[in-house]
Amino acid sequence: MRTTSGHRLENQTEPAARAGHRAPPITAAALLRQLGDVIADVPLFLTAPLLRHWHRTWGATEEEVASTMPGDDLLSRAQYRCTRAITIAATPDEVWPWLVQVGVRRGGFYADDLLDNFARPSARVIVPELQDIHIGQWLAMVPSPSERTAFRVDGFIAPEWLLWRTPNRTFAWRLRPLPGGRTRLVTRLQTVYEWSRPLVLLTVLLMEVGDFPMMRRMLRGIRDRAEAEHRRRAAGSRGALAGGPGGS
Repeated sequence: MRTTSGHRLENQTEPAARAGHRAPPITAAALLRQLGDVIADVPLFLTAPLLRHWHRTWGATEEEVASTMPGDDLLSRAQYRCTRAITIAATPDEVWPWLVQVGVRRGGFYADDLLDNFARPSARVIVPELQDIHIGQWLAMVPSPSERTAFRVDGFIAPEWLLWRTPNRTFAWRLRPLPGGRTRLVTRLQTVYEWSRPLVLLTVLLMEVGDFPMMRRMLRGIRDRAEAEHRRRAAGSRGALAGGPGGS
């Protein structure tokens, strides 16, 4: 199914999550685990500006970096542009639901939950009530989303590509099937530094220091979740076959 918004950001308000969704509880063990994740990423936060040339293409091939992605035509003046990729041992259909449910008070961002999901653990299962996706849908980055603090779904073809957008940022995802039921997940983030805005230095800090460690962890988080779900489904199928007629 192909859907597109015509690249217009509409002024409409949506709830950050559908009613009835319950996020995993914040426990002491979860907080300690999240603190450990942040501490482990500190060296990457500190060195990200020095490794900028390397980390802006982390995991991606030269062909993937040079290829076009949804949203490339929207922010021609973007000062920050990165293309990153990871291979996942699951099909695009199995990876897609994890992208659809991204967002604060939704499935989270699968990264440093202490920093990007307000200590609420990101979902480790596919949440059926978060699987609706439509143009203009808000994917919040903070509990009270606004035009500046939430991505909007700008376009998608399920399960091939997905584009999120804010006034100064595009976040594109492409899922390419590989032999053996695997997926190549490629993402491209583009950000314009709006120097006339009062909080532009915070944007620069988030991109130049925080983006790479968080995106690296997010890509691995999606991979680990999709592969774990794939294994669960495969085990369930084997169990059903073993328990069927003639099974032992």
